[in-house]
Amino acid sequence: MRVLYFGTYERAYPRNAQVISCLRRAGVEVRERHEPVWDGHTAAWRAGTRDAARLALAEARLVRAPDGRFDAVIVGYPGHFDLPLARRAARGAPVVFNPLVSLADTFVDDRGRFGADSLAARALTLWDRHALRSADLVVSDTRANADHLAAVAGIHPARVAVCLVGAEERLFRPGWAPREPFTCLFVGKLIPLHGLETILEAARLAPEIPFRIVGSGQLDALLASPPANVDHVTWIDYELLPGELYRAGCALGVFGTSAKAGRVIPNKAFQALACGAPLVTSDTPAARELLVDGDSALLVPPGEPEALAGAIRRVAAEPGLADRLSAGGVAAYREHASEDVLGARWRALLEGLA
Repeated sequence: MRVLYFGTYERAYPRNAQVISCLRRAGVEVRERHEPVWDGHTAAWRAGTRDAARLALAEARLVRAPDGRFDAVIVGYPGHFDLPLARRAARGAPVVFNPLVSLADTFVDDRGRFGADSLAARALTLWDRHALRSADLVVSDTRANADHLAAVAGIHPARVAVCLVGAEERLFRPGWAPREPFTCLFVGKLIPLHGLETILEAARLAPEIPFRIVGSGQLDALLASPPANVDHVTWIDYELLPGELYRAGCALGVFGTSAKAGRVIPNKAFQALACGAPLVTSDTPAARELLVDGDSALLVPPGEPEALAGAIRRVAAEPGLADRLSAGGVAAYREHASEDVLGARWRALLEGLA
């Protein structure tokens, strides 16, 4: 099977890198037709006029048809504006869209870039609908998100399949061996979805627990004067993230209270599970698709710092619980989100279309 991964997708973003890696591991020949727009863009939430110009130039370059024919074309994340040219590049082959999120969900509801009643919000909603309806198949990361995308597009839920995100196993493998003192680790872009306010308040409620926050983004201002037990590092190389997880007493997922936060399982959660780091994250419909509270993770109500602080204290005080969460997390990852499992799933979806 021969597949073209197409568009202005962010090449290094874990969802794209993972899909390509899984497909190749499953014996699929993957070629890329990529024009960079968002790569290395650390403030994509502010997307404006300059980004629109870069996108227009990239789309113009994508007009040139790729050589050869393919059994399917996959449009990567974020590729909402790439669907018309992907259809042209496919030459009759099925087109699969791997959107991860909707534009309106991200820039209006989650990051507040545009007002809900603004012209931009209406335009983003219309383009979401157009992009999702243009694909022969949409592949989402959770069932909760799949149902949402189907509702946004007004299409039958059967046109939106589910394939979990997983983690790049060239980097993220079992190896958790925490060091003293116990440290609670959060890694990620500082966006509202992640619930940074909840994490910082939990740190204030548990001053005896060291917290390590790795990342920067929209909510950097919240870390201008962090609690004394919070160590903030603006970023580290992606290849160094496994080492951070191996040393951590526990790893944090997301704790935002938006509707979107309830529909996703973030990259950081899969990476922690793959490494064996005990995971603490929000108890949401999406999380329940993969995780069992007390077995593969500790699940706490979103937006409740008292519950989060209590869960972190439990992991710190009970080595047996930490070991159980580590083993359960690795087992859940291997059963549902390993590269072998996801590669077989992606290949089966593509073969069904072809």
